Amino acid sequence: RLQESRQRLSVCSKLCYAVGGAPYQITGCVLGFFLQIYLLDVAQVDAFYASIILFVGRVWDAITDPMVGFFISKTSWTRFGRLMPWIMFSTPFAIISYFLIWFVPDISTGQVMWYLVFYCAFQTLVTCFHVPYSALTMFISREQSERDSATAYRMTVEVLGTVLGTAIQGQIVGKVDTPCIESPFFFGLTNSSVAMEELNMTHDTESLTDTRNAYMIAAGVIGGLYILCAFILVLGVKEKRESSELQSDEPVSFFQGLKLVMNHGPYIKLIAGFLFTSLAFMLLEGNFALFCTYTLGFRNEFQNILLAIMLSATLTIPFWQWFLTRFGKKTAVYVGISSAIPFLIAVVLVDSNLIITYMVAVIAGISVAAAFLLPWSMLPDVIDDFKLQHPSSHGHEAIFFSFYVFFTKFTAGVSLGISTLSLDFAGYQTRGCSQPGQVNFTLKMLVSAVPVGLILLSLVLFKLYPINEEKRRKNKKALQDLREESNSSSESDNTELASIV
Repeated sequence: RLQESRQRLSVCSKLCYAVGGAPYQITGCVLGFFLQIYLLDVAQVDAFYASIILFVGRVWDAITDPMVGFFISKTSWTRFGRLMPWIMFSTPFAIISYFLIWFVPDISTGQVMWYLVFYCAFQTLVTCFHVPYSALTMFISREQSERDSATAYRMTVEVLGTVLGTAIQGQIVGKVDTPCIESPFFFGLTNSSVAMEELNMTHDTESLTDTRNAYMIAAGVIGGLYILCAFILVLGVKEKRESSELQSDEPVSFFQGLKLVMNHGPYIKLIAGFLFTSLAFMLLEGNFALFCTYTLGFRNEFQNILLAIMLSATLTIPFWQWFLTRFGKKTAVYVGISSAIPFLIAVVLVDSNLIITYMVAVIAGISVAAAFLLPWSMLPDVIDDFKLQHPSSHGHEAIFFSFYVFFTKFTAGVSLGISTLSLDFAGYQTRGCSQPGQVNFTLKMLVSAVPVGLILLSLVLFKLYPINEEKRRKNKKALQDLREESNSSSESDNTELASIV
């Protein structure tokens, strides 16, 4: 009991650890919800080039995860730890690149390259923050229950971070009326080009300039929150080397470790299931602002609808933590993720009604909470299972976390690029007050039919995931016995050495 009490984390430590997850979620939520509509309607980037920016940025973001995981595995331990220096040194440069994403350069050519460079730069730097932070889960305590508890704190703060990001960005930008241009078809087909030219002349740039300034103000506020959260994490959390390693461990090379990790069946089945789940929610995230603005016609309400989703998700994280403790993590996956399906269908079948849309948003947030919490709660179980099968191999935590993020980000980049490109093919009108019927139909497919299909596929894959509650309890007991055996062996060696001396 004394040993277990020493392993317990204080509430303050858990809170400081949890706060460190907010920067990634705040910036990721803002980029996911607002970057597409910003590029199309504020920076006025052509839809084809916007799809290239989003696709390349997401794919590059995915590639950097295993790269950073590799370099972390080669990093020596310092007095701050092995992971903390990455978090400290990447933060200031990430803030600068994030701010420049939301700046519209006064250049006639090279605008696409501007956004591509700084978007990729920020994704690289935020990866240098988030991969070591994710791996830090295994270095704060040996106790599985303490890691699960800290993960629940983290998920609550992370979802709260998405609420903050949505609220800050949405409310600051939403107060400014972004000018739109009526469809030229209202003026007759014969002089549509002349009508469009006249409309472009009459909509002066002052109002659009106000919108651009609002985006930069929001970026400044979010950058300040990023720095504050990183500061609290570094000061409030101690990275414990002994929490992850057995005393008998021998180091294994990165590529040997990668081969071992990728041959671990439970890990492959888990990331395959969450791969399609994250794809579904990222498609919804990336296109929901456009869907609310054009298909539902809630141009001045979409930021509040997004806020309702994120706030509902934040409030239901404790419920899902209780649910997975009471009924098991696999059951929580089935119930939590599948609960989104009827509401994704309802949002496109029900006629445009603001009250019904808010109701659907609040209930859909419950499923979003489950999708946030469960992957990070289940990955440590897979790592524990791996350690039992490979007790002489250690230091691969960053590989597990970074390659999970790699697969989800890579496929999300492909899907987001394709979805934006499909809007271009459907005839998306930049700064249009309304969109053609083909665009509205495409948006309905992107936020309803495709995500529902991906969720159903993920549920089939989760059926193959072998670590249930009984297996998890056995692994916990076996790992505890292995550590006690390792510690007792080390103590006997030290006693024998002392007697010889």
